[in-house]
Amino acid sequence: MIVPETANKIKSMEIRGAGRIARAVAEALRDHALAVQAPAPAAFREEMERAASTLLATRPTAVSLPNAVHIVLADLGHAKTTEEARADVVQRADDFIRSSQHAVEQIAQFGASHIRDGDTILTHCNSEAALGCIIEAHRQGKEIEVFATEVRPRNQGLITIRTLNDAGIKTNFIVDSAVRSFINDVDLVIVGADAVTVNGAVVNKIGTAQVAHSAREARVNMVVAAETYKFAPRTILGELIRIEERPGSEVLPDEIARTLPLVTVRNPAFDVTPAEYVDLIVTEKGAIPPQMAYVIIRDYLGWGIDEFHTPFGPAGFNCE
Repeated sequence: MIVPETANKIKSMEIRGAGRIARAVAEALRDHALAVQAPAPAAFREEMERAASTLLATRPTAVSLPNAVHIVLADLGHAKTTEEARADVVQRADDFIRSSQHAVEQIAQFGASHIRDGDTILTHCNSEAALGCIIEAHRQGKEIEVFATEVRPRNQGLITIRTLNDAGIKTNFIVDSAVRSFINDVDLVIVGADAVTVNGAVVNKIGTAQVAHSAREARVNMVVAAETYKFAPRTILGELIRIEERPGSEVLPDEIARTLPLVTVRNPAFDVTPAEYVDLIVTEKGAIPPQMAYVIIRDYLGWGIDEFHTPFGPAGFNCE
């Protein structure tokens, strides 16, 4: 898929979900590398940097996007020829796509082990990793039931309930604001993540923090399913993840909004759940308490403080 087409699909949310976005970015960079005609490595590098910048401008919150760029283009400056650079990008992109898909499978296995036979689970938004845990538990023969939220304003919950229905799992579909009404019927909350900070705070679809607060009040465990490339390296330096605010027309049609000149529609796409409201983060490397998020960034993303000064490290692409 070409870079501008991928960027438009990510920005319009035709491609959505942090994992899917990351794989689409890796695929676009790979295809662009194959198409670029550049006689010298420096020119090839410039073309890849331009493509990366186009993709990075699409969604500011999901750190899977800049992390994917970092992984795919990490050694670009070391290539001695254009063909060597091209082959390296293609290899890294293919490896990333495979490892991303495998990560979801591994998380499903680890996550399912935390679901008991007879559990009722609540999930919010549409997460490959979170749904993988639930579906794997069902596949193992555990009798489970799910509460799934509508997820306003983009209604990603419709994708979730179709997936659960197709998997043969009994599901209750509720509006986001009904979570508190049903939380006492729930044994476990499982959600995905768009970003995890160094202190274990979780950035996810708007409404997740309210779910977490309700779960804590009801003493229901909150589990986050997140691939390691969703952890945010720049938060080591104290930088905050910028919360994307999308067009108000997603909430209120423009034709109605124009009749209300004193009304401003606010539409943040994500919120932040504090680490103290998260009991466990399940990654493809295993389950960790949120306080161990730094270990993931250091050991599995391979980015310590020194990495922030490399051309294709976190300092090169703003992960805010």
